[in-house]
Amino acid sequence: MPSVSARLPTDEKEELDAVAELLDEDRSTTIRKALREGLAELRVRRAVERYQTGDASVAEAARIAGVSLGEWLEIAHERNLTTQLAAEDLSDDAYTAQEL
Repeated sequence: MPSVSARLPTDEKEELDAVAELLDEDRSTTIRKALREGLAELRVRRAVERYQTGDASVAEAARIAGVSLGEWLEIAHERNLTTQLAAEDLSDDAYTAQEL
């Protein structure tokens, strides 16, 4: 497994240690978990932005988020997302969904 190092301000290191203790995990495990969950959230956030502006279709937003089309539709529903896509784009997305 590759190693990556980072410098943290004292308050962030203290928070990391507090969360590691709360989870009863070592610092490395907590960092990996936080990084994995944080990266997933960043992908979803970017997909939401692109979808909301009409720059991404349903299928493209799912790809950006790194989730299945069904999972993206759940995310979109949970976040009450609307789209600015043209009817043709929605038709293409419906076709893609049928193919899955």
